[in-house]
Amino acid sequence: MYSKEQLARTFERIGLTYDPDARPTPELLSSVQLAMATRIPYENLDILRGVPLSLDYGDLYDKIVLRHRGGYCFELNGFLGEVLRSLGYGVTEYMARYLRGECEIPMRRHRVVIAEAEDGSRLICDVGIGQSAFRLPLPFREGAESSQFGEVYRVTREPFFGWVISDFYHGEWRRFYSFTEEVQLNIDYVMPSFWCEHAPDSPFITAPMLSIKTEDGRITVDGDVFRIFRGEEVEETTLSDEAERRAVYRKYFGLDVI
Repeated sequence: MYSKEQLARTFERIGLTYDPDARPTPELLSSVQLAMATRIPYENLDILRGVPLSLDYGDLYDKIVLRHRGGYCFELNGFLGEVLRSLGYGVTEYMARYLRGECEIPMRRHRVVIAEAEDGSRLICDVGIGQSAFRLPLPFREGAESSQFGEVYRVTREPFFGWVISDFYHGEWRRFYSFTEEVQLNIDYVMPSFWCEHAPDSPFITAPMLSIKTEDGRITVDGDVFRIFRGEEVEETTLSDEAERRAVYRKYFGLDVI
């Protein structure tokens, strides 16, 4: 659990004011998820640099808050879960299959956080996705739909996949990711994270992947391609050298590493 001092530093990092007397409400949960999604970048730079990742909660606090870095799902959602526990939410974590864009059933390699607020409501929380994703928590309830920032998400159940989150895209629902209710501990994410760091067919080891959400889209780097998404509009630029990469990383993601 994080101390009140650590929570205060965390809230400062994400642009919020920490109230030690605040109750674990759905409204506070939404504020925290949105703030993290728009202030803490999704990034794989340590993987590319060969720096071993740690999922220890103290190390995550050091990296994300004190060193103003980001991370990927095992780090970002792990940090989110521990922040929410420290704020008084009931937190359960599951392993998910990321289904968007897949032709075959993929392995489970995504971390999902379920938070229970003081009113008993349970919500799906996620700040660990670089692509378009829900910026506010989703109701953990079959058939629930959520419209937010021009996007629509739905929660359903299927016999094999279990809980399925879909987004409405070009006039039809497409599966986003799925998970079953087998509770995971922090240590359970060490092995899939190690695969992501080292496996030859891991998507995280080949090129820089950075992303940060905005209220009207997101900002990304994929290899040398820099994009700013605003609704349906996309501005695309090729980063030609290290100086340009450093400038973009610093200006848009708050990062001083390559």
